[in-house]
Amino acid sequence: MAEFLGNLPAMIFHETKRLLGIALYFFLLIGLFTVFKAATLGDEHILYHQGFAIINALVLAKVVLLAELAHVAENFKDRPLIYPIVFKSAVFSALLSAFYIAEEVLVGVRHGSTIAESVPEMGGGGWRGTAVVAVNLFFGLIPFFFYRELARVLGQDELRSLVFKRGKPAASK
Repeated sequence: MAEFLGNLPAMIFHETKRLLGIALYFFLLIGLFTVFKAATLGDEHILYHQGFAIINALVLAKVVLLAELAHVAENFKDRPLIYPIVFKSAVFSALLSAFYIAEEVLVGVRHGSTIAESVPEMGGGGWRGTAVVAVNLFFGLIPFFFYRELARVLGQDELRSLVFKRGKPAASK
């Protein structure tokens, strides 16, 4: 028990770093959609919407961390990387879309709206809009899971070295 408590600050720091890294990716993704929507619709409240993007990014990052703790979508770990990347992108886009809808419904019901009134109008509303958002999220998650799967296979330090440090010269043949 003493060893666990001694490691607790390091574990909290590590998990917080993971959460903030995932949240940053989601903020960039959601923020880009928000800016695009604001520019398309001529909305002048971009900063207001970016605040919601930050909150949504943090919430979705927490959902991803919890799903990873539960080993969601770990089916294709030993297959070529394309399989776990595409599978995780599909599963997590469905999971995050469902979570977002459930969250909006719960908030709406809590504030006195009916369930039907609380369902968010994603992507313009209806099942088509929801499908468009889910497909965009799927493609937005591919780079995310590409990086994470490469880190799993190569090791986090090796991948960081390859991405953020000078590359090693190619071996002569």
